[in-house]
Amino acid sequence: MSDISYLKRLFQAYYQEKQNNFPQVSSFNLREFGFIPWEKKVFMKRHMKFENSRELNDYILRDTPRHLYSSGSLYLVPDAREMENKNYQGCDLIIDIDVDHFYTPCKEKHDLWYCKECGAEGTGMPEKCPECKKSKLSKLNWVCDECLNIAKNEIKKLVYNFLIPDFGISEKDMRIAFSGHRGYHLKVESEELRKLNSDERREIVDYLTGDNISFDLLGLIDKSGVIHGLLKESLGWSQKIMSRVEEILHKPKTEIEKILLDENQFSFKQNYATSFLNYKDDFLELITKAERNVWAIEGFGLIMWKRFLKEIVKQVGVELDEPVSIDIHRLIRYPGSLHGKTGFKVQEISLKELKDFNPLDEANEKLDPIVFTSKKNLTLKLEITENAIPMTKIKGVEYGPYSKGEIIDVPHHIAIFLLCKEVAKTI
Repeated sequence: MSDISYLKRLFQAYYQEKQNNFPQVSSFNLREFGFIPWEKKVFMKRHMKFENSRELNDYILRDTPRHLYSSGSLYLVPDAREMENKNYQGCDLIIDIDVDHFYTPCKEKHDLWYCKECGAEGTGMPEKCPECKKSKLSKLNWVCDECLNIAKNEIKKLVYNFLIPDFGISEKDMRIAFSGHRGYHLKVESEELRKLNSDERREIVDYLTGDNISFDLLGLIDKSGVIHGLLKESLGWSQKIMSRVEEILHKPKTEIEKILLDENQFSFKQNYATSFLNYKDDFLELITKAERNVWAIEGFGLIMWKRFLKEIVKQVGVELDEPVSIDIHRLIRYPGSLHGKTGFKVQEISLKELKDFNPLDEANEKLDPIVFTSKKNLTLKLEITENAIPMTKIKGVEYGPYSKGEIIDVPHHIAIFLLCKEVAKTI
């Protein structure tokens, strides 16, 4: 039996076991469904509808997919082949937070790349080969507690810093789920938001990320060489920015200097960092006063202050996959389904559960997305097929790193993960 056939049978067995309590999304019969099969020659089957979860389960058991999706949109005719014939009724606001799309420090340890042009290799997420400057890179994206925790913090930031205080969205309208791989998605099921078109959704995305923000409108101006800054007392983005500035200024000087010099953050030259630190205490005292601010730091003109504030905005804003939120015809992973690149479950969680949720080592069995853990401690023997595989820590146990050709004997759930990632084969 091929590895693909083996995985497909495992997925099928999982769906067979869960068929009587498989989740059913709201407005079920108005949503379009899509499937990515195991056969690589077919990218996606979509434009499908089901009247109820029983019909969906029958399909899954008959033609078990590698990935399962449903639409954020509601249609009167969800199985129409052309979008204009689906009779669109509105779309939930979908926000996808995936560390694939932004930098995390842990990628310098576990995301690997290999240049097909010159043979160079390394870690991190470069767009081009640092050696030959070509873009023919083979990349291996991995997952760890650190990057998943960063993604979780982005969801918490989204909810508590933006959706609830700025948009007045109720917790009961939010659906949060671990994606089964490197992130989370949040769906807002609100009649008000369902009416928004793509341009209006773009405005929401810009607000959440801070893209296109105008510091001039927030109060940053140069009057005859005197810089007047933002006020914390102003609501919205001004308050968010100044709260973050104040938070940084309360850190020890050594830590502030490290942040300012970090090329993945402010990327200041040493002279600007030194000047900022020299005026740190005065600046902190100034911005905590409820009056018009005059920002006076030697060497900092309007351009430098805008550069400083752009990084603050980046830290305050939400790191999200923008096209997902703007596209009113986007499909999203179905809750309870399995992610074909890991074998992990797409796990729905409440806001209360989110705080302690740890997808790679979850204590609550009902929320645990790692579904192929063997109760009999079964192991599988594999051969590594990828050039290199980083260390993997799952259920508190470390596995690897491994090299191509290495023969390993690992627990069942680790074997399924490696097979789904297509970095190993059974022997």
